[in-house]
Amino acid sequence: MRGWVEKLFSKRRRDYAKLQPLVDRIKEIRDPLQELSDEQLQAKREEFRARYDEGESLDDMLAEAYAVVWEACRRLVERKAAWTVWDSDNTWDMIPYDVQLMGAIALHQGKIAEMATGEGKTLVAIFPLYLNSIPGKGSHLVTVNDYLAKRDAQWMGGVLQFLGCSVGCIQGEMTPEERREAYSCDVTYGTNNEFGFDYLRDNMVVQPEHLVHRDFWYAIVDEVDSVLIDEARTPLIISGAVDKSTHQFLELQPRVAHLVREQMKIVTGWLSDAERVLRPGLKGEDVDLDDETALKLLRISRGAPKNPRYRKLAQIPGVLETVQHTEERYMSQKAMWEADEDLLYVVEEKNHQVDLTDKGRDYLSREEEDFFVMPDLSGVAGELENDPEMPVEAKAARLAEVEKEYALKNERISNVDQLLRAYSLYEKDVEYVIQEGKVVIVDTFTGRLQPGRRFSEGLHQALEAKEGVQVQKETQTLATVTVQNFFRKYTKLAGMTGTAETEEAEFNGIYELDVVVIPTHRPIARRDLDDVIYKTKKEKYKAIVEEVKRMHRLGLPVLVGTTTVEVSELLSRLLRMQGINHNVLNAKHHLREAEIVKDAGQLGAVTIATNMAGRGTDIKLAPEVLKLPERWAQDPDLAPKMYEGQCSGLQIIGTERHESRRIDRQLRGRAGRQGDPGLGIFFLSLEDDLMRLFSPERIIKVMDRLGVEEGEVITHSMVTKAIEKAQVRVETQNYEIRKHLLEYDDVVNRQREVIYSMRRDALEGVELAETFADFTGNAVRGILSECADPSDAADFWDMKQVGLLYQGLVLAPAPLGENDHLDLGYDALEDRLVEAALGRLKDKVERLGEEVTSQLQRFVLIQVLDDQWRDHLNELIMLRSGIGLRSYGQRDPLVEYKAESFNLFEALVQRLERGAVNLFFRAELAPARPAPPRAVTSMETTHREVSAYDQAQAQARGNDSVMSTNSPEQAKRRPLQRELPKVGRNDSCPCGSGKKYKKCCGAAGG
Repeated sequence: MRGWVEKLFSKRRRDYAKLQPLVDRIKEIRDPLQELSDEQLQAKREEFRARYDEGESLDDMLAEAYAVVWEACRRLVERKAAWTVWDSDNTWDMIPYDVQLMGAIALHQGKIAEMATGEGKTLVAIFPLYLNSIPGKGSHLVTVNDYLAKRDAQWMGGVLQFLGCSVGCIQGEMTPEERREAYSCDVTYGTNNEFGFDYLRDNMVVQPEHLVHRDFWYAIVDEVDSVLIDEARTPLIISGAVDKSTHQFLELQPRVAHLVREQMKIVTGWLSDAERVLRPGLKGEDVDLDDETALKLLRISRGAPKNPRYRKLAQIPGVLETVQHTEERYMSQKAMWEADEDLLYVVEEKNHQVDLTDKGRDYLSREEEDFFVMPDLSGVAGELENDPEMPVEAKAARLAEVEKEYALKNERISNVDQLLRAYSLYEKDVEYVIQEGKVVIVDTFTGRLQPGRRFSEGLHQALEAKEGVQVQKETQTLATVTVQNFFRKYTKLAGMTGTAETEEAEFNGIYELDVVVIPTHRPIARRDLDDVIYKTKKEKYKAIVEEVKRMHRLGLPVLVGTTTVEVSELLSRLLRMQGINHNVLNAKHHLREAEIVKDAGQLGAVTIATNMAGRGTDIKLAPEVLKLPERWAQDPDLAPKMYEGQCSGLQIIGTERHESRRIDRQLRGRAGRQGDPGLGIFFLSLEDDLMRLFSPERIIKVMDRLGVEEGEVITHSMVTKAIEKAQVRVETQNYEIRKHLLEYDDVVNRQREVIYSMRRDALEGVELAETFADFTGNAVRGILSECADPSDAADFWDMKQVGLLYQGLVLAPAPLGENDHLDLGYDALEDRLVEAALGRLKDKVERLGEEVTSQLQRFVLIQVLDDQWRDHLNELIMLRSGIGLRSYGQRDPLVEYKAESFNLFEALVQRLERGAVNLFFRAELAPARPAPPRAVTSMETTHREVSAYDQAQAQARGNDSVMSTNSPEQAKRRPLQRELPKVGRNDSCPCGSGKKYKKCCGAAGG
């Protein structure tokens, strides 16, 4: 431990030693700049650009450029310059300190500057933004919400505009034209979601003039830990509504709700039995648990782990340990099915999964015996293929009928699964709220609503059905990228936050970002007290209210930090009962955020806030608060109400430890701004989720050893260490999940880069003629290779199929006589077919003319690319959902995913080539009309939340979900009206689409 601490501080010393000479150089340069006029100071920007164009690096210009920005700040303070920020006048009053210059240098160097709350990160950012805007490629400042983006753009924009920089700001409701104008500015402020979704939307437009983004040159990410770590668990996904909805949530919701109620009756009976046995334990007496009661408690823990009555029983010494030993015994005997046989479903809270038991399946199948019986798809296909009498059209119709039945049943089973998760794992006002008749996700880190996001895989629709609001149409993925891979597109990336050091390994490993801890301008005067722990939440909340009352009487401003909307409103009710006026800042009151935060530092103010992470607004203390010690000294009646060494300033009360130590540090960091006094303390209970799920036995043993009774409080280093160990376990688990997500997305990212590059070339009309010539040749070669193996004798080649596929591709007969292939040989045959197809291509180009051809080819290629990429993305999602099962066969799922996704991508490229060529030959241009930007129906963000608490993407999915994706009901089909040849169900479709017959014209027969 000592070696680690020495290593840490030696790194800090090395960082300071590198930064200080540059700070000294800036200070040397800045004084002579006072002699320059405003025009001369502003002209420095053009001088820097000319020097950059001549080969001088930004590093060489850093000291002089930063001195120019510093001088601009000084002049604006001297003149008491004012401008509008969020509809109110703001007088500029900031001249950067030396430590802020250090932070600015680190940001230019592409590092993360860790700066404490209130140290002026917003001001620090304008230095590297100004410097990195010199090349003319644009600098981006990424924030966590629209409010901060607009505030900072207006606040800091005054300085940047004084220096000659144009400043833009991206807001959620902007039009493409407004976005394009904002991105064209020298400096652009916006949220990570807006930057990311604009990138995805740019790869969906059909006209070059509809593009909004410029280069991905330089970005500073504010609250970098929130964006690059917390948000990294949620990929950016644009979804569109499918043409035909197949979900059955409304029909299934009553059944599942009845199933849940029935399970609650069963669990309630067991609870009553257990309470009778454990009644002495509730009074603090010793209890001997018999095997029968232990089994009932185990079943309760697996059937209703969040039941408050069970949680109370779990606090009795020895109960939780007995439950765990019982579970281990059944698992070791491979007899967990016996423990679960009386349950209707099992809730695995840690893995965020709910599984039906045999009894639960029987219960749901009472009205329909084959509710869970899937049709034998492969068996039917085999029978049809071996039936020589049945016409091919009838076979296709029968197969399509069975596939449709399979898809509907598979959808039904998936809907049941999601409804069970909605009822068992998701609580209203915790993970989501109901607002204006809609289910709105709550960000678990910031407490903010996320109205543009939806849970994926039907979970959101399940919640809508559960809450009785309108169930929205199901969606399909149109474009997606992870946060990690989006930000890795920037040539240079930097970040700033108050808490990065604990995540340094992840920043380094994934983003190659070094963390530099910047010293504070003044020493931190905040006192951090040890945690206090109670046995139950009820005792904890009572103690919190008493503590708030005590602090309020002293005149201290109090900030109470909660982790959920539910807890914030519970504490609000308790404080109202005590007559304490207060403000609540949570997902339901977020519109008053600026006003609430502004008042939080006033004398006697009490504020309840759900997750202060990423709020980005400092709490400034009123002058009267700093004078409180004088008042206390004059009033002896206050003495009994004070801690020994009570300090003034903002008082932070945490109501629960977060799964990340970093979030706890952010809450504490709200106090002690710029050397102000302050205090931080956490009130915990054994019923808190973190301890209940991840470290209960260790903490309960410590409490029992210390002889803690109900109502008593404990503050002990052993408990604090146990809590920290639990947090480290969760952090490690979350990091592995994010790393795992990135490993899979890296595979997709390489494919995405190829497709998006091809699409951008098509959009800009780059080498379209060459592309279509290559596609045509490749498509013809592919057709021949499917039907003729060069190693076989020519007699075995299926030339009839070659002719059908060739004609379907280029709309002309193959230039072959009946036996030409016997004389030509494979290579000559291939050359003749390719040459003829290219001749057809040339004829059409000459008929249309080069300009019209280019327009048509661009449209065709973009259309086919988008359709194929969309289908490919959904295939990859389904592949990913089932790939975890490969581990049961002693195979690495990631290696398997790479191999399978590569095969899928090769198939995508083949479909793309054939589809584009075929559509080009079929298409004719209609009279020209103005082309509006391409719209996506119901565009939205899909929330695929993954964490140690919420592993919504559990890998162990059944094969049913994989197969259902390939059913004909999953995507829009456009059957071609033509005579169907007699082909096998797995052969390529003769229409030339490149798809299998069963997935194309064969499916249309149903």
